[in-house]
Amino acid sequence: MIKEFCAENFTNIPAAIHAGAKRIELCDNLAVGGTTPSTGVIEETLSYAGEKNIPVMTMIRPRGGDFIYNDTELKIMHTDLIEAKKMGTDGVVFGCLTPSGWLDEEALELLIETAEGLQITFHMAFDAIVKDRQFEAIDWLVAHGVDRILTHGGPSGTPISENLSYLQELIAYANGRIIILPGAGITADNVDEVVTTLGVNEAHGTKIVRLS
Repeated sequence: MIKEFCAENFTNIPAAIHAGAKRIELCDNLAVGGTTPSTGVIEETLSYAGEKNIPVMTMIRPRGGDFIYNDTELKIMHTDLIEAKKMGTDGVVFGCLTPSGWLDEEALELLIETAEGLQITFHMAFDAIVKDRQFEAIDWLVAHGVDRILTHGGPSGTPISENLSYLQELIAYANGRIIILPGAGITADNVDEVVTTLGVNEAHGTKIVRLS
């Protein structure tokens, strides 16, 4: 099983890898849900994790708040993605929506094209997509080569246990075409139960491993 540790900066990454994290999602500002880390943090993380053969997924998000970005913000995301790719990140994590709660297709197509050769995770912006279009969104992301969708399966703040049945629906619909990566509220204590219930072999969280 791949335990993806959601890291804020470099600080806890050595301990997380020692505790069994098999992939790192690298962010800054977790208080607002994660933003793009600095180039120094990316560089140090890639150097350390690379020695341990642990892949690093770099968050590309210019600010907290919603996922509706203007042209300037998208330009920042594009530049940050290019820089992370140059530094050797294994993958990138992003998500862009329209005010109507649908995928910002134009913005995503640019970012996906720029990320060619990297793993791509569409992050929890997925949970802000109008619910009756989430299955359609899976189809679009599959068609555009996205590797996985990080989702809580429901509103943020709800216990993951309340969302397992809907996550099962998403996983069944994805049917192996794209990885549904459950996250938010998954801890070292409940991760085994969650992955067993869902039949997945990847899970994500800030507390997914027990830091000593």
